Amino acid sequence: MAIKESIILAGGLGTRLRSAVPDLPKCMAPVAGRPFLSHVIDLLQRQGIEKFIFSLGYKHEVVEAFLDKKYAGYHKQYVIEKEPLGTGGGIQLACRNATEKNVLIVNGDTLFTINLHDLSAFHDEHQSHCTLALKPMQHFDRYGVVELHGNGAIKSFKEKQFYESGLINGGVYALQVNALLNEHLPDKFSFEKDYLEKYYTQRPMFGIVQDEYFIDIGIPEDFEKANKELAN
Repeated sequence: MAIKESIILAGGLGTRLRSAVPDLPKCMAPVAGRPFLSHVIDLLQRQGIEKFIFSLGYKHEVVEAFLDKKYAGYHKQYVIEKEPLGTGGGIQLACRNATEKNVLIVNGDTLFTINLHDLSAFHDEHQSHCTLALKPMQHFDRYGVVELHGNGAIKSFKEKQFYESGLINGGVYALQVNALLNEHLPDKFSFEKDYLEKYYTQRPMFGIVQDEYFIDIGIPEDFEKANKELAN
């Protein structure tokens, strides 16, 4: 069954982007003539996502106003963090509003053109609690590396440092909703550190390699790059 519901994490402050985009949530940074978030939504919709849950925080009114106007007819709901809950807390709060057994988690400031059909099928086949979409990358130091066993199960998470090549966590996850909620994690936690890295040896967690277009607008250089590349 292809995943039909997505949680988009769009509550970030975008501190490192302040020079380029003052006073806007990071996902609302204008890229190629429109808020970056709309590139993310349009990609997901083309991949078959029908329901959207937006996890919002900083200046959520700005995001809501944009979505209510541009995506008026969409099946969407907003989950507002009163205080920053970390990536895990934001996902967990949104999961309590999910209506499907599995959801796709993405970041509102990253565009990774994954193949959702392949990700969903792999996630289902392995009865995975969480399946990570992994991007092969060369010569990088902004990301940690994920290693896999032959069957795709996660073997290890390695810290950020310089790597000649490796698979990075693209921040896109197929997640079994109840598997996360049944862990009874605190309200505030890091999805990467306190869920993935803590449980991957005890729970079925997998990675699937998808060598597709990837851009994270978290730093000014990549924000500029996205403006050039997405204009085409």
